[in-house]
This record gives sequence, C-alpha cells and structure tokens, in this order.
Amino acid sequence: MTLVEGLTPGKLLDRLGARQESRVRGTAELLEPAYDAWEDHDGERSFVGVTAVGDWALAVEPNGYLGTLDEVIVPVSRGTRLVSHFRNVNAVDHFFWLDDGVLRLHFEPLFPAHRDGSDPDGLVEVMRQVGFDLSDDDADYTVHTEAAFALAEHLTGVRLTPEFLESATYVCGTAPVPGRQAAVRESPPAG
Repeated sequence: MTLVEGLTPGKLLDRLGARQESRVRGTAELLEPAYDAWEDHDGERSFVGVTAVGDWALAVEPNGYLGTLDEVIVPVSRGTRLVSHFRNVNAVDHFFWLDDGVLRLHFEPLFPAHRDGSDPDGLVEVMRQVGFDLSDDDADYTVHTEAAFALAEHLTGVRLTPEFLESATYVCGTAPVPGRQAAVRESPPAG
C-alpha cells in the first residue's frame, strides 16, 4: 500500500504511467485482476487500484511491488510526501517515507533496528510508541505489520481500516514495471 499526499487517484495513476482500465469496489475485487495482469503482461506491467482517502491517494497492489522500487517512488514523491508499506506472503516487508523525492526513512518492519535514509533516527521515539522493538536482540515479531500501519498513520494522518478498504471504490490500471527489477532488497542479517 502506498499513500501519496495531494494527488487524486487519476493523477497518481498518471505518475505511475498506468492506463486506467476499470473501477472496482473493495480490496477483494482487486485480487483476480492483479493476478490476471501479471499473467497477461508477463510481469512487465503491474496492476494497481487507487482510491482517495482525505487529501491522499492510496494505491493498493495485491500482487505488485511498484511502491518499493526507487525508480517509481522517487519520481512519484516529487513535490509531495509518499509513505509505502510492502509485505509479501513470506513476511518480507519494507517501509518507505519520502518527501519531495528524498528518501527520509526505509527499513524492514521485521528488523526495525536497521534503518537507512536521510533521517533514519528522526522517528525512533514514534516507532517505539507504535510498537516496534528497536533492539537487535530477540525482537517481538508479532506486531510489526500493525506497527507499520500505525507509523504510516502518524506520518499521513490517514487511518486505514478494514471497513474503509472494503467499501472504497478503486480506479484501476496497469503500470510498467521498470526493468522488471526484483522487489525485494537484501535483508540485513537477523540479530
């Protein structure tokens, strides 16, 4: 999920280079088209559904990773703020905060003690408050996804609830995947 401030769903799709193709209601309706798009485009295009939430556009990618690619998120964030959280079925996850093309913070919610960006320590106290264990010891790995959503809410003021996600109408399209690069960055060794 990627939140971008001050953009309409259509403008975010434009910044992603996406073709607007359909509208659906609820995240469950995003699943089949996401997997179909991957198959239809052989991974060269990725399906994304975008909805408005307050002054923000929310992009949801059930089978995608555009919100983790520097080639995508840096230009999309120019002139605005972008907050992205990615997690796959193997619990590989990434959190990004960019302001005007500058990566302020990136980390893996499973390993929050290992952070990078121009301000990797600026939110340390907030990270602790929302539930991240910032020690290198045996961290509590049961709350990292909830903590990532809470940190995103702190940065955006947007509270994403299951009810909102299931009732929202998404403008959908497919966007090019730059260089068909792998979404997963190397993870730092655990502890």
